[in-house]
Amino acid sequence: MAHSSLSTVLLLCLAMAASAQLSPTFYQTSCPNALSTIKAAVTAAVNKENRMGASLLRLHFHDCFVQGCDASVLLSGMEQNAFPNVMSLRGFEVIDNIKAKLETMCKQTVSCADILTVAARDSVVALGGPSWTVPLGRRDSTNANEAAANSDLPPPFFDLVNLTQSFGDKGFTVTDMVALSGAHTIGQAQCQNFRDRLYNETNINSGFATSLKANCPQPTGSGDRNLANLDVSTPYSFDNAYYSNLKSQKGLLHSDQVLFTGTGGGTDNTVNNFASNPAAFSSAFASAMVKMGNLSPLTGSQGQVRLSCSKVN
Repeated sequence: MAHSSLSTVLLLCLAMAASAQLSPTFYQTSCPNALSTIKAAVTAAVNKENRMGASLLRLHFHDCFVQGCDASVLLSGMEQNAFPNVMSLRGFEVIDNIKAKLETMCKQTVSCADILTVAARDSVVALGGPSWTVPLGRRDSTNANEAAANSDLPPPFFDLVNLTQSFGDKGFTVTDMVALSGAHTIGQAQCQNFRDRLYNETNINSGFATSLKANCPQPTGSGDRNLANLDVSTPYSFDNAYYSNLKSQKGLLHSDQVLFTGTGGGTDNTVNNFASNPAAFSSAFASAMVKMGNLSPLTGSQGQVRLSCSKVN
């Protein structure tokens, strides 16, 4: 336990040192139109398909939780083949499109890691959520880690203890974790990730469960990849409805509903606060997303600025 705590402290110190080198004005001189170019492309992509906002946000999360925000998840194969990612990660073409535009404007200047971090913020904004200032200057990794993706990304069957440990290992507080879980106010999940909850759990609204069973039959392998909205109320609006859903036992994933028991569980008060106070959720989410973007970035002469996000130079 002591070794684990020491490792976490060391990780946090390294992350803080690296993030201190990031700056919101990093491209002000070298590529002054970078941020507006990213925003325009993300807004267009989300307007074309509103699910894309959630996909880009998830892509950023799955990047940063595995060896830091280094665009390793964008490298073909490897992390993309990990169980939490395979046949579910989306949005690569949007990032590639942005990268191609930026390369014509500012050759080998804006990293894929920065594009992904800014695109996550702009996706939230495009769906009506809060904005925040993104420190910039990340560089891209030259490798990816499939094993780390399998071990570090919290699966949908985690309980509260496991979730707290998983997020805590990355330096997040319990409040950060509950706020970041609010990203599930947009997006969809595959039947295979919530089937057990529908048929075997009791802390689920019966009408909610019934409405989902037709599209997610009980036999394993039947409709595994059929989709359901993570937020049954306002699936394409980035708001605080996710928390109200939890209070009504309408959390889609096991790892969603464990955040609220209704009997004084460890995160019940935070869920209640976010459900009744949209501003509190927006503020906590924005703060946690800045922390997310600061997870072990490569800076200075580390890594590289990839010419193509899907492969090393």
